[in-house]
Amino acid sequence: MTSTDAFVDDIRTASRRLVRELGFLDKTLAGTDLSASAVHAILEIGLTPGLSAKELAITLKLEKSTISRLLKSLESRGEITQTRSAEDARSRRLSLTDNGWRTHRSINQFGDKQVRAALSCLQNKEASAIASALANYADALASAKSLTTASERRYDIVEGYQTGMIGDIAALHARTHGPVIGMGPTFESLVANAMAEFMPRIGNPVNNSWSLLENGQVMGSITIDGEDLGHNTAHLRWFILAQRLRGKGLGRALLQKALEHCREHAFDAIHLWTLKGLDAAGRLYVQQGFKLAEEYVGDQWGKAVVEQKFVLHQP
Repeated sequence: MTSTDAFVDDIRTASRRLVRELGFLDKTLAGTDLSASAVHAILEIGLTPGLSAKELAITLKLEKSTISRLLKSLESRGEITQTRSAEDARSRRLSLTDNGWRTHRSINQFGDKQVRAALSCLQNKEASAIASALANYADALASAKSLTTASERRYDIVEGYQTGMIGDIAALHARTHGPVIGMGPTFESLVANAMAEFMPRIGNPVNNSWSLLENGQVMGSITIDGEDLGHNTAHLRWFILAQRLRGKGLGRALLQKALEHCREHAFDAIHLWTLKGLDAAGRLYVQQGFKLAEEYVGDQWGKAVVEQKFVLHQP
């Protein structure tokens, strides 16, 4: 037992009480009719006018799809505006409307009143100790996340473009599918070229990619291309996972990210192509409701193989 173990139960108990007393278990927060995430979004946008959606997602530790829904809701309420960045046309800058600033002031007034009421029950010295302890504890929680073990780090799933991912994913495909499709440069080159065409479009709202990183290297990935098939049909592409990471539920986790994105953007259907013989992936598709729609022998990859088309129709 370490010297800090004796405090674990006390800190956890106090943390649960804080969550309850501050009202985080309610559907709304801070005297508003807004959710906790919406309240925090308004506070952060007010603190940093011109904040980007990506920066807000990082600050609030929320995924891109969650932030997208949240911002759409706040915009429809007239709380925020989103304007295209002059530096990057794919990025949108966030600012509060007049109504948003009124909400911002109301949230701050509520919070100030809540804290002042609590501090009135304490001595100045105790208040100072609490302010310092809370700040230190928040910093420690953040540091603990960054000091996870190597095994935990390699299972982190991140979204969007990652430096080096085109080469990493093309190499993963070549090594993994080589025994089925044939070794050589043809297949790897075709994967790399197709990804190189897609990646400049990854910032478009209907497109996205999710990667499993290990020490900065992509060890698994999945992509949704929402543009190339048309007809409100999503194209699931480049679903791959390093052989040694299989059997841990990581492939299923990647697939769930892609399916959630497709539900978020209300695609009518999702199409994918795979190779007969990649049985683990095929079983996973079927478990998620995909149906085998087409099968033919093709040689575009450098060797004659049976290609399979799976389709999932969304309600």
